[in-house]
Amino acid sequence: MEVKSTLEKAKNAVGTAFTPTSESDILTTLKREHDEVRQLFSRLEDADDAATRKAVVSQIRQALVPHTEAEERVVYDAVLALQDREAQADGHEGYLEHALALDTLARLEEIGSATSPEHKATAKVLKELVEHHIQEEEHNVWGDVKDNFSAEARERMNEEFEAAKSSVDLL
Repeated sequence: MEVKSTLEKAKNAVGTAFTPTSESDILTTLKREHDEVRQLFSRLEDADDAATRKAVVSQIRQALVPHTEAEERVVYDAVLALQDREAQADGHEGYLEHALALDTLARLEEIGSATSPEHKATAKVLKELVEHHIQEEEHNVWGDVKDNFSAEARERMNEEFEAAKSSVDLL
């Protein structure tokens, strides 16, 4: 069984090494969304007035909540189902980092004054949490996905991801 698993991983890795990710590949979609969230954090960092800061925090919620929930259901659950302890650890770490980011986002939204030092500090911590998470995910989890799932499987994951995102309730 272990030899078969190793051969399957090698086949998937070789196949994806020479095949560029398509627009319908889950990793392409995740990269685009990660870049969008990074831009939102830059806008929040640059915003001086309370109304703009609150609006950007709302946009961050609208981007992060569906992304994290769908990613957990589709990508992380698939990684956790692998018979690879390192990949499983990556999946569990991703779940934990998502929870920490969403808890920090909720705390940020509860702060009364969007221009206060507390709001700015909490926004900075949230940005750092998300950036750290993205960096590790793009290296570790994406490596797990590339090593274990064919291009066709990643396209199916993308379809499932988009469907899961659309079913997320933001409230």
